[in-house]
Amino acid sequence: MRKKVTVVGSGFVGSTTAQRIVDMELADVVITDILEGVPAGKALDMCESGPITRTDSRAAGISTNTGDYSATAGSDIVVITAGFPRKPGMSRDDLLKANYNVVKAVVEQIVRHSPECIIIIVTNPLDAMAQAAFKVSGFPKQRVIGMAGVLDSARMSAFVAMECNVSVENVHSFVLGGHGDDMVPLPRYSTVAGIPLPDLLPKERIDAIVDRTRKGGAEIVNLLKTGSAYYAPSAAAVEMVEAILKDKKKILPCAAYLTGEYGINGLFVGVPVKLGAKGVEEIIQIKLTAEENAALQKSSASVRELVSVLGI
Repeated sequence: MRKKVTVVGSGFVGSTTAQRIVDMELADVVITDILEGVPAGKALDMCESGPITRTDSRAAGISTNTGDYSATAGSDIVVITAGFPRKPGMSRDDLLKANYNVVKAVVEQIVRHSPECIIIIVTNPLDAMAQAAFKVSGFPKQRVIGMAGVLDSARMSAFVAMECNVSVENVHSFVLGGHGDDMVPLPRYSTVAGIPLPDLLPKERIDAIVDRTRKGGAEIVNLLKTGSAYYAPSAAAVEMVEAILKDKKKILPCAAYLTGEYGINGLFVGVPVKLGAKGVEEIIQIKLTAEENAALQKSSASVRELVSVLGI
């Protein structure tokens, strides 16, 4: 019997996440959205591609505008991508509260129908939304995870590969902290074929890569004019889904609930974790320099500020 993954939100990130899961034959997928017809149409389109892509994983789409999530029952993983984009005239706090209401409503239904699932949060502001899902769900901390570091590290790796003119398969990058301007790329822990980045590139080139990594999402938004990134975010979410469903014990940077690790307590912050069938099976603590630690503490303070606005 195949595993079951629910993807909440049939926008670009959600539908591309669902497509990747189906194409990789990781699980059957249920796509949900408050829109009538859209999730069902996209799911049917995916199913009709199966004979060409040679996948037997099935997709189904349902509208949840009536509040009926019964089709999602028994999901192993729920990936939440639904939320509002920031619109002109909308403050950060407005966006925060609007998306909190979305995540809260979704999580309440998910807990009811899939009480043993693992939740992966993609909705922004990501770290705060992971905190919200954790509080609302009442799940153990291991079963609520935010997708951030995988995406940010992938962006850094792409830029390193471009700069060094090497295969992306040779590059491993590490980005910690919150999913925002205060994220903490770690060149010292980033390598090309095992060679530390500082041994390959001068400091000014590394600094440029770090800066571009921090602004990676905004760069794409500025190019698209309307909308934001979805190919890389969906790929990042699916790498996490695969690590959990296949119990890979894969070490990935994710937003996890910290209880003293890195000197941070009671907060979701991006750190390296071991992902397996139980979700976050271990938080990996690496040694940071004083400068790196200060940057991580600054990043976590930004996350805590958002959480305090929500009162959670």
